[in-house]
Parts: sequence; structure tokens; C-alpha cells
Amino acid sequence: MLGRMDVYTPMGSWMEITVELIGVLRRGRFEAEQRCYRSPFPVSQLVEELDLPQPLLGIILINGLHATLDARLSDGDRVTLLPLLDGG
Repeated sequence: MLGRMDVYTPMGSWMEITVELIGVLRRGRFEAEQRCYRSPFPVSQLVEELDLPQPLLGIILINGLHATLDARLSDGDRVTLLPLLDGG
């Protein structure tokens, strides 16, 4: 079984990912949208570009699996960012 680190994307090629924001992370932003980036592109760079306050960031999912800020994205990935707390 191949892990995420075994996925090959040529250096500098374009990739399209889907970004989904949950709860308070949506405020003033969007619910979900397609975005294009050059690989390699880590989640930390995405969080920085979206100007998301890191203290609010709770869970990162890539294609439904837990990930970290240093995880690198691949073409076709779906990134879901959840706040530390959400609900009411």
C-alpha cells in the first residue's frame, strides 16, 4: 500500500485542489472552492494564503484522512479545514 509520500507530482507542475472550510473558518471567506497551485504545496502555505488564524485551526483532513500542516498536497486532493471548536 502506498502512503501519501509516495504520490508523485512533477516539481513545479500545476495541480488543482478543492478546499473546504468548516464553521468559523468560513467567515468572510467561502464554503468550498477549487484552487490551482504549483507543486509542491504544503498545507501550511494554504493556511497562510487564506489568512486563517492558526489558533483556531483544529483538524486538517486531506481526502478524509488526518493530516498536518507540513503535509504536501497533490493534484485532485480535497482539503477540509475545521476549527478547534465548532457547534452550539
